[in-house]
Amino acid sequence: MVSEEASRQSILDTALRLAEKGHWESLRLHEVAEAAGLSLNQIRRYFREKEDLVDAWFDRADEAMLAETEQPDFLAQRPRERLSRLIMAWLNALGQHRRVTREMIINKLEPGHLHIQIPAVMRISRTVQWMREAAQRKQTFVCRALEETALTGIYLTTFTTWMADNSRDAVNTRRLLERLLRGAERFADFLPCGVQEKTGASYTSPSAYDRAATMGKAQSSSR
Repeated sequence: MVSEEASRQSILDTALRLAEKGHWESLRLHEVAEAAGLSLNQIRRYFREKEDLVDAWFDRADEAMLAETEQPDFLAQRPRERLSRLIMAWLNALGQHRRVTREMIINKLEPGHLHIQIPAVMRISRTVQWMREAAQRKQTFVCRALEETALTGIYLTTFTTWMADNSRDAVNTRRLLERLLRGAERFADFLPCGVQEKTGASYTSPSAYDRAATMGKAQSSSR
């Protein structure tokens, strides 16, 4: 017996396949039902409206992103490298239907679509929150808010670039992402945060007194 989740994913795959033959805007749910061999009532059981298919598509990307954390070497990497892997895993999950994904986003941005634009903003926030959890970011209060804002900007900039990136293996997107993350990392060094994460583990940044003491010991030992 086919599970509900398997049926849901099968319907999504059918919709994506049909959209590849035409355009996401022109796709209709009755066409998806016919192609899937289902009635509209059966489609409605899994997707209340066409926009729910878009949510399911991006849910699949979220799942691929979180699955990246199950790789044995993931936590051994620096936070910047973790975030890079997570964002690219999210994008790679959408890669098979890049054009359709772009059409989905364009549809959301059309004037008068506030009923789907407001939930889209919430969805971006949710994906960024899961991204921070997956990367095991530990900042709190002001530092957390600043990091969330920066990461949201990096994520959206990378996503926008990826949608129009025709380079092999999205190398242009990867290079941009690396530059953005390195820039954010350098900027974070100047923030008054009590904890700086330079490696996979957190550590407390040494005070000026501690650095001076260490330097004094080194000079004494060299005499």
